[in-house]
Amino acid sequence: MTRARALAIGGIAATAIALGWLLFVALPRWYSAARANRPASAQSEPAAPIRKIKARLFYVSEDGTRLAGVERDVPYAEGPAEQAREIVAAQVAPVAEPLLSAVPPGTTLRGLFITDRGDAYVDLSHEVVAAHTGGTLDELLTVYTIVNALAVNLPAVTTVQLLVDGKELPTLSGHVDLRQGLAKNLAWIQ
Repeated sequence: MTRARALAIGGIAATAIALGWLLFVALPRWYSAARANRPASAQSEPAAPIRKIKARLFYVSEDGTRLAGVERDVPYAEGPAEQAREIVAAQVAPVAEPLLSAVPPGTTLRGLFITDRGDAYVDLSHEVVAAHTGGTLDELLTVYTIVNALAVNLPAVTTVQLLVDGKELPTLSGHVDLRQGLAKNLAWIQ
């Protein structure tokens, strides 16, 4: 091998080593130091406060025979369907005493759709059936907790049809006909 060729190969190797050091050692160190030296306000700007609305949610009354309305903060969302999702998610979320939810524990909102006519379709997880205590009164309270939470808070919602795991069920536990949408029923509210 000629001397010129050996020098060229050596130069290429030295350049490759220098580039590797620059990319994998020097730049990461420089980037970390630059980040550490930035003013605190530039490092972590405070998140904008989450906009909230007041919504009337429903929980089992003290005597256990009706629903009691409670005003709660719910995240604001654009449009009726998105706001409906926030309201139902808040309604099915676990609550602390003294509140008692009529919705069985573990129930989650899987999906929600509102038609142009104001018919809301609320798809709940299977826990709403599997963990339900049964009985006519308990089923009525569970159903109208969701129906009233939407219909009372969103004038655009005229009826609510409950689905479970994406399917229409005749009832949750044998008492309330769920094969069609239900309008709000304030008779269950104290």
